[in-house]
Amino acid sequence: MATTLLVLAVSGMGWIYLQVTGDIATFGSDGISGDRPSAGAQGQNVLVIGSDARTDGNSEFGGGNRADIGRSDTTFLLHVYADQRHAVAVSFPRDTLVDIPPCRLPDGTWTPPRAEAMFNSAFTVGQTATGNPACTQNTVEKLTGLRVDHTVVVDFKGFAALTEVVGGVRVCLPVDIHQRDLDPHLTAPGALVFAKGEQTVSGRRALDYVRLRHGIGDGSDIGRIKRQQAFVAALLKTIKSDGLTPTKLLPLAEAATGALTVDPGLGSAEKLIDFAMSMKGIDLHDTTFVTLPWRYQGARVAIVRSEADALWAALRADRPLNVNGNGNGSGSGGKAAGGADSGRPSAPDTSAPAPVSGRGVAVAVLNGTRTTGLAAHAAEMLRSAGYTVTRTATAVTQNHPLTVVEYGPGREAEAKAVARHFATAELRPVDTAGITVTLGRSYADNPDAPADPAPSGAPTTTVPPEDTRSAADDPCADLSYG
Repeated sequence: MATTLLVLAVSGMGWIYLQVTGDIATFGSDGISGDRPSAGAQGQNVLVIGSDARTDGNSEFGGGNRADIGRSDTTFLLHVYADQRHAVAVSFPRDTLVDIPPCRLPDGTWTPPRAEAMFNSAFTVGQTATGNPACTQNTVEKLTGLRVDHTVVVDFKGFAALTEVVGGVRVCLPVDIHQRDLDPHLTAPGALVFAKGEQTVSGRRALDYVRLRHGIGDGSDIGRIKRQQAFVAALLKTIKSDGLTPTKLLPLAEAATGALTVDPGLGSAEKLIDFAMSMKGIDLHDTTFVTLPWRYQGARVAIVRSEADALWAALRADRPLNVNGNGNGSGSGGKAAGGADSGRPSAPDTSAPAPVSGRGVAVAVLNGTRTTGLAAHAAEMLRSAGYTVTRTATAVTQNHPLTVVEYGPGREAEAKAVARHFATAELRPVDTAGITVTLGRSYADNPDAPADPAPSGAPTTTVPPEDTRSAADDPCADLSYG
């Protein structure tokens, strides 16, 4: 998201330089650890932190007051491959239990390391109103073994302003949302905030939508990550469809730079321009969104270490999450000349029969039935086949007759491989990145039924995007988020 804002802020037009140079806020580098991973030979890593700090007018959007401690909201690490055309964004759930290394306090002293602390507590070290992005960066570097090249913090006010500049973003809610869904401390439902169905949101309403946890899905922070990722995709689609003319770019640039606090390495318009231009070749369809491999540990989130370690190893080596010479359906191969990795996520080769392996493929699993424990059962089965299960959750509706495998652009071959692990499964292309399995009654009735061996030439059923659910049952059936 933040790198997209940077690209919008400059977009190769030097005339914006004088307009944005005075709006760039930075945080100090004195809190960045001296014990860091070595710089990677290929690719670069950008840490993007959503801040819910209430300073500088943000209390109007996030509630609270200026004296509140700054906390981190959505955070992800964007690995940009060496080809500067493909990227992977790894989201960190706020409640993930991690080890926080020593971090600098405002008085110059350093904290002792902490074990099994919540991920978002790193940003609160020092108890300041603006937060501690350097501590979050230290934590991510310790967790991943990846050197963070740049850190960018996005605040409430700037995000809201950007959605207003573009005239709002189209979303869809499967249920009515009331005030208590935004503030669970209320004792009554309160006024209607979002009516069930399709609508356009901007400003404060857009922020409420992306921050919404309760009253929709499984009510967890993890459950809203996919919705946030899809919202960003819709925002980018809106911006591109409106045309990037100079007249439209200036207000976008002002909103983008006003939303950001960056590390000193990006603290001038010239540095921002150079950095943003290095990102301009990355398309949304060439960006893979995944979530740190996780499992529930009581009320918190624990890391699935073996899967996470494999993910970090691939990114440190600038390897695609699934390396294969067949490419990802875009027409170009997954290997560069001389046999080197091209740095792009690619699909498995399905030209000949082979054992179905999920090595390097990330999948989300949703329970679309009322049978409890079904998503966990399917997730364990997929993990045993080598897949990285990014999350398990309850689907928006629980009346799915068949299991459906949704896949984003370039993921059809991988989705077919996933579908083979289910006795009955249908494929559905969607606009958002990644692969999601929504379990249906067919799986609940016989979860241990033999999977489809998928011999060469076996027919594949593809479900049309409009879905088999009726609008009366699900008003958001034509949208992959909501």
